Amino acid sequence: MNTLVAQERKNYKKSTSKKLRNDGKIPAIVYGNNIDTESISIKNADLLKVMRDVGRNGILSLNLDGKSKNVMLRDYQNDPVTREILHVDFLQVDKHTEINAKVSVILKGTSKGEKVGGIAKQYLHELDITAKANDIPNEIEIDITDFEIGHAVKVADIKKDYSNCSINHEDDETIAMIDYVKPETEEAEDTSKLEASGV
Repeated sequence: MNTLVAQERKNYKKSTSKKLRNDGKIPAIVYGNNIDTESISIKNADLLKVMRDVGRNGILSLNLDGKSKNVMLRDYQNDPVTREILHVDFLQVDKHTEINAKVSVILKGTSKGEKVGGIAKQYLHELDITAKANDIPNEIEIDITDFEIGHAVKVADIKKDYSNCSINHEDDETIAMIDYVKPETEEAEDTSKLEASGV
């Protein structure tokens, strides 16, 4: 498990937070059920490395004063201009903690339909799920290699592959489909008809 070292933060003045950032550190908090919220600081470079390694929903070990706790990155604030991370919120978790998370949906492969002129359209780029912390996937992959034109994958179609998660969407919501692409000549004819009708 990736480890992130933290220091206790006792001064909450804006000037102190600015000094922390100038020193390459980020102010942060740790919260969770049945624990007091703790104010900490972490190194910016260490955070960025851990975020790359574990992903948006990964669990990491936070080491504070020699004591470790498992946490997840729940939120962070960026500077609107520089995109620099200004503040981070960590949620303390254990194997029994159920949480809500947004998980990216990735379409994998090139479909049979695309090879004959179709186009892959993705309607849901992330799914809202509820699961125990250890069961949250970093991403949801959908293999579209065998999809023909007209083939659609709905939320219900992937539930069996992610049975340890509750997917908080209607079963009939379409995640992606392989759609038919009109030839340019047909598109031109349709445009001409609209122009002729005065639309």
